Amino acid sequence: MRHRRMLPDFRAASLEPRMPTAAAALKRLHSLANPRDAKFLQGFFRTGPGEYGEGDRFLGIRVPVMRRLAGELHEMPLDQVERLLESRWHEARLLALLLLNDAYERAGPTGRTEIFRRYLRSTARINNWDLVDLSAPNIVGAHLATRPRAKLDKLSRSRNLWERRIAIVATFHFIRIGEFDDTLRIARLLLGDTHDLIHKATGWMLREVGKRDRGRLEAFLDAHAHEMPRTMLRYAIERLPADDRQHYMGARRMATDLAERVQARR
Repeated sequence: MRHRRMLPDFRAASLEPRMPTAAAALKRLHSLANPRDAKFLQGFFRTGPGEYGEGDRFLGIRVPVMRRLAGELHEMPLDQVERLLESRWHEARLLALLLLNDAYERAGPTGRTEIFRRYLRSTARINNWDLVDLSAPNIVGAHLATRPRAKLDKLSRSRNLWERRIAIVATFHFIRIGEFDDTLRIARLLLGDTHDLIHKATGWMLREVGKRDRGRLEAFLDAHAHEMPRTMLRYAIERLPADDRQHYMGARRMATDLAERVQARR
């Protein structure tokens, strides 16, 4: 009886899962690119000369698609995620932050500390409002929930616009668990900020406080409405009754008029 020649069996090796890489993720992102959406996003995120997103580049991929892709790539090692975060493409950085959110939620104490540190090392790449808003509460806020929060004060004084936005938006995590002191403290530190994106974020967080505790919001407004930037105040009072909105906007107008008269006399 003739024996058949036994050939190597490669099937088991070929079925072994391969860890996702940054290079493979970028290739996948490019395959999903939509030039028409990319053009729209370039304008929506203010990427022109002198604008807050100057130089950012988009592939044109919608967020629901990005979230599905993040689910497929959730096992990507942290060093590869960090490499993805260094990409010039906005969607690559967004994907990296979605992966960091997921990794932080699944990690143990040591892993969460490492992700938190990597995040703060990468703030130069977390450089648009959507990137900050989808990640700061889930990583910075969540990490500081059981730790000292002085880091937020330092971030709020940064020259980096996005670090200042991280400082206030991270407090959304505290708001969700019924803690408002840090939001109100950071909001006070940002009253004199000159950037519209900080005004919007701070007003948004104040509004979120007011949705849960109107008294705390009104106490803050009673003390500071007269000195709040207009956009910050409008965002903060958006959910209040019309009479209250008029009251606080009137307080700000009176303070502005008084300051203008004083300036004119000099």
